[in-house]
Amino acid sequence: MKLGINLYLWSDGMHEGLLPVLESLKRIGYDGVEVPIFDLDTEDWERWGRRLDELGLERTANTVIAPEHNPVSADPAVREAAYAHMQAVIDCCQAVGAPLLCGPHQVALGVFTGTGATEEEWDRSVAHLRRVAAYAADRGVVIAEEVVNRFELYHLNTLAQASRLVDEVDHPNCRIHLDTFHAHIEEKDPAAAIRLAGSRIGHVHISENDRGVPGTGSVAWEATFAALSEIGYDGWLTVEAFGNFLPNLAAATRIWRRLFDSEQQLASDAYAFMRAQTR
Repeated sequence: MKLGINLYLWSDGMHEGLLPVLESLKRIGYDGVEVPIFDLDTEDWERWGRRLDELGLERTANTVIAPEHNPVSADPAVREAAYAHMQAVIDCCQAVGAPLLCGPHQVALGVFTGTGATEEEWDRSVAHLRRVAAYAADRGVVIAEEVVNRFELYHLNTLAQASRLVDEVDHPNCRIHLDTFHAHIEEKDPAAAIRLAGSRIGHVHISENDRGVPGTGSVAWEATFAALSEIGYDGWLTVEAFGNFLPNLAAATRIWRRLFDSEQQLASDAYAFMRAQTR
């Protein structure tokens, strides 16, 4: 398995100030980083791809969907905009050299209707992801659909739901993105849920129950890693943690208090924790 860390801990975009951070992550031992794709300038992403190559850091990518790109909208124009947006994001993945795009792309994040997903919404999501997966495949990118807790998203809250979605999309470039923070909230037995999803799982976020340092909270880590081993998972284990010094990310993740001593300390401790679990 490869060990990575999501750059949301420091920023929601790429900038020169991240270079010392990237150098430090390489020194710690990380195989790669997860880059946030919101800027859709492919030339800029090509430049970052070259820089990351020079640093010896591989990469995955992450994005979330805004209301104006909601793929389950009743408005065909919004659904078409959703597809065009994902095409642009995938083009950026190709430009930066990220063969995997994770996150919840099956519905707009934080948009609620007061009920669960309707069959019409579900079918729209399946059709959308089937198109996106085909486009991604032509560019060497796999999409991994994140299972998110009910307070942030109403479409996929459990691995069982995600398994059904991936099976209906029925494309090898559409997989499941497991996040241990969300699974801790929604799954009655996270290990059993992982075993049920099995080979459909294409990406894993290692995230503590408070979004702080992995291994210091109440996530069922031993059972989780045992289940991942049992299903033969050999993809990325990517730390996702959040601080409260970036207003936009703090507001989105509801992080109002300091959860760790420093970003450097979290990155170092999280790496040691994952390495110990995977030896």
